Amino acid sequence: MTASYRLLITGILVFMLLTGCKQMNQFFGAEKTGQIKGEIGQTPSEKEKAKLLKQIDKKYSDPDAHYRLGKLYQDDALWAQAEHHFSIALSFDPSHRKTQAARVKTLIETGDKAKSELLADEYISQASNSAACSLKLAIAFQKEMLDDYALACYQQSLNLAPNSAKINRQIGYYYLSKNDRETAKGYLVRSFQLDPLQPEVAGQLGKLGVAIQVPRKQQKDTKKLDKIVEESGKAGEE
Repeated sequence: MTASYRLLITGILVFMLLTGCKQMNQFFGAEKTGQIKGEIGQTPSEKEKAKLLKQIDKKYSDPDAHYRLGKLYQDDALWAQAEHHFSIALSFDPSHRKTQAARVKTLIETGDKAKSELLADEYISQASNSAACSLKLAIAFQKEMLDDYALACYQQSLNLAPNSAKINRQIGYYYLSKNDRETAKGYLVRSFQLDPLQPEVAGQLGKLGVAIQVPRKQQKDTKKLDKIVEESGKAGEE
C-alpha cells in the first residue's frame, strides 16, 4: 500500500468520523432542546402576564390591566416592576382603591416605610369625604393584609355613615376574620338592628350565641354601600 493510498484512506475515515459526530451532536442537541422547552414551558403566571401585556399594548390607559399585572409582579417579589405598573394605573385612575392599597404594600415590602406611610395617609385623606370610598379602600387594605390602615378606613367610613347596616356588617366580618368574636358580635348585632332583613347576619349571630328572629319577607336593597361590599366579595384578585 503506497503512502498516497494510506493518506487517502485516512482522510476518508476522518471525514466519516467528523460527519458522524456532527450528526450525533445535532440529534442529541435537538432532543435536549426539545426536552428543555417541554420542561420549562410557561407557568400560569407567565401566560397571564403575556396576556395582560398584549392588553396593555392595545390600550395603554387601562388601569385595571396595569393593576393586575402589577399584582403578578408583586406575587413574584419583583417590586420595581410592580411599583411601575401601580404608578401607571394610578396615573390613569387616581382613585383606583385596590391599586392604592397594593402600592402601599409594595413600598412596605421594599423597606420604603416613609413613602408608604405618606401615600397611605394621602389615600385615606382622599377618601375621607365619602363613606363609600372609605369602605372600598378599607376592603382593599384588608386584602393586602394591612390591618392598621384597613381599620382606619373602616372607622372613617363608619363615622361618615354610622347608621349603615352594611358598614357595621363588614366591620363585624373583619373582626371575625381576626377571630375576635366579641368585637365582631357587637358590630353584627348593630348591623342587624339597623336592618333585620339580613339572613346571613342572622345566621352568623346564631353561631355567636345571639338569639334573633329573621322576618319572613325579603326586600331588595340597592344601596351603594351594599354593592361595594357584594362586589368586593366577588372580586377574586384581580
